[in-house]
Formats: sequence, structure tokens, C-alpha cells
Amino acid sequence: MNIFDKADRLKKLPPYLFKEIDRKKAEVKARGIDIIDLGVGDPDLPTPPHIIEALIKAVANPENHRYPSYSGMGDFKEVVAHWYKDRFGVKLDPETEVVSLIGSKEGLAHFPLAFINPGDVALVPTPAYPVYHIGTLFAGGESFFMPLVSRNNFLPNLDAVPDEIASRARIMFINYPNNPTSAVAGLEFFSRVVEFAKNNSILVCHDAAYTEMAFDGFRPHSFLEAEGAKEVGVEFHSLSKTYNMTGWRIGFAVGNPKAMEGLGAVKSNIDSGVFQAVQMAGIEAVRGDQSCVREMVRVYTRRRDLMVKGLRDAGFEVESPKATFYLWVRVPEGHSSSGIATRLLEDAGLVVTPGNGFGEPGEGYFRIALTQKMERLAEAIDRIKAINL
Repeated sequence: MNIFDKADRLKKLPPYLFKEIDRKKAEVKARGIDIIDLGVGDPDLPTPPHIIEALIKAVANPENHRYPSYSGMGDFKEVVAHWYKDRFGVKLDPETEVVSLIGSKEGLAHFPLAFINPGDVALVPTPAYPVYHIGTLFAGGESFFMPLVSRNNFLPNLDAVPDEIASRARIMFINYPNNPTSAVAGLEFFSRVVEFAKNNSILVCHDAAYTEMAFDGFRPHSFLEAEGAKEVGVEFHSLSKTYNMTGWRIGFAVGNPKAMEGLGAVKSNIDSGVFQAVQMAGIEAVRGDQSCVREMVRVYTRRRDLMVKGLRDAGFEVESPKATFYLWVRVPEGHSSSGIATRLLEDAGLVVTPGNGFGEPGEGYFRIALTQKMERLAEAIDRIKAINL
């Protein structure tokens, strides 16, 4: 045996979505072509100044130069609970129903370790954020994929889950507003999920990272607003998208106290919690002036409208999303997801993400992230029109 043979859990991983894109991007860039990257969901807007100032003040305090509590500062958890009450009407006990996270991705990846045994099943949507499946694999579980397709408004068909799978399932992942499809879900759907979970003893894990990135007055719901949701589920949230804090690595999980206890037990043995100064900046973000969020929404609304109109003028079929900063664009007839992504990169210098990279039902689509300034987006449209797809 080679001492550097990777563990089986790594060998089972699907190919990294952006690895081949990065390779091709480097090749095109080496030819001197200007690249406009519409592939990565990383906000280009800066973190608001009042949040940065809170961090600077907190970093200067030596009391914060110590190990934090793995479950989060009491003040941070209280602010989160207060925000949930104001925003969604959901009451949370900050001590037992809130856990701080080193970004929501960390919590989503660790959650299956608390509740999945080898051979257990997780119900995983597809196309989807890859961490749901990867976290399940790392815990020794098996993913049963629930296709998200346009005829069902990109909601999973719960009736299509076989009884023998439902009986083995421990966790169901859902994500609305959705990445990559930008679909949204209402309380009627969440209520059906609660009923399904109760009937099959399944723990629901809702990734709610994009609830505050919504347009035209639309206000996405929390899964926990559905009656009985806290009995069967938890919700993960991130400050990354709402406050342009992707590199700060701070988020939180809320919901069922037994589920929070399980996640906390994993975290206490794996990490040492979020740096306290970052949590204090997070307190300022959630509790402070929210005009920065409203301005962010205005910026992305303008970008969305520009790109949707431009893509439609260029002959593409694309819905104008109610939320997220993603466009889920149909591939033109005669092209594949990977083929169109390659063509746009090589002939137009545009990076987009092929839909099949998020899962097989994503074939026939590509994803655009609205994380470039207006002038760059306008240039991207001009380049698309110039290659006559």
C-alpha cells in the first residue's frame, strides 16, 4: 500500500466542480483574453464599514484573544434569536436552539456526523450545493437524490421517495431560496415537508443562506415558520451573502434543541468556535443599521434586470428570479451544459458554471452569478451576442 493512498471517503467524492473550469480559465487567460468570471458565488461588494469598525475595535481588546465557546457567545446567540423573532416571527431559546458556526458550510458538512450512521440515507436535492452530498459521504451515509426540475418548480417531489428509502432516511436537505436554480418555496411546501418528516422520522436540514437576498418586495419564509417545523428540523444561515462577509466565516444554526445538541457535540470535538471578535462584528451586522442590506438588494436587482433582458435579447430562455444572485439559464438547442460553458469561455472569455456540475438534472442549464459590476455585465452581454450562439 502506498502511504499516500487516500481514504475511501475521499475516493468517493465527485469531481470538484470548479477544478476543470479553473484549468480552462487559466488556459484562456494565458492567451491574453480578458476574463469576466460569472461562475463563483462570491459577492464582489465590500463588507459594510460599520461591521469592519466593530471588528477592529473587538480585535484590539485582549479579552477576545482566547478560545471562544464552541456554541457561540451568549450575546451573539441572543441577537440571532431576536432577529428570528423580528424577521420570521419564530421564537428561539438562545441557549438551547442557537449555535454559532464557522460559516454555514462548516455546519452543513458537520451535521451528518451527528446523525448519520454508516448505511443510513440522506435525502439530497439535485442539482444542489455539493456539501449536502459530501457531508453525507464523510459520515458514511448514502445519498438518495431528489431531482429538482422545472415542471415541479424546482421543488422535490416527496411522493416519489420510495417507502424503503424513506424508512432508512435520517436527514433531508432542502435549500430555499435555492442555489443553483434560484427557485423559492412557500409555507405550503414547508408544511408538506414537516408532515413527510414526521411520518418517516426524518430530521430536516434547511439551508437558508439566501433569505435576505430577495427582490421586488418578495420576503422568503423560514422553514421554521411552518407549524411543527421545530419538532423535526433545523435551519442554517450565513452572514456571508447578506452582509458580504464570505471570508469572515461566520454563520449560525437554529432549531430543534436536540439537533443543536448533536451538532454542538461534533463541533466541540472538532473545532474551537468562531473567533470572538468576528462574533462581535456579527452582532453589529445583525443588530446594526440594515440600510446596507437594502442597498445590496438594489444593486443586485439592477444587475438581475440587466442580465435577464440581455440574455433574452440574445435568444436565451431565463426566468427573472425572486431571490438569490444567480440566474439559471436554459442551454440553447443543440448544446450541452458543459459545451455551452466551454464555448462561452473560449470564444467570449466568460466563465459560467455548467448546470450538470451541480447534479445530473442540471443538464440543459448553466448558472450565472451576478457578482460583477454593471459595466462588466453589460460587456458580458455584448460578448454573448457577438458569438451568435
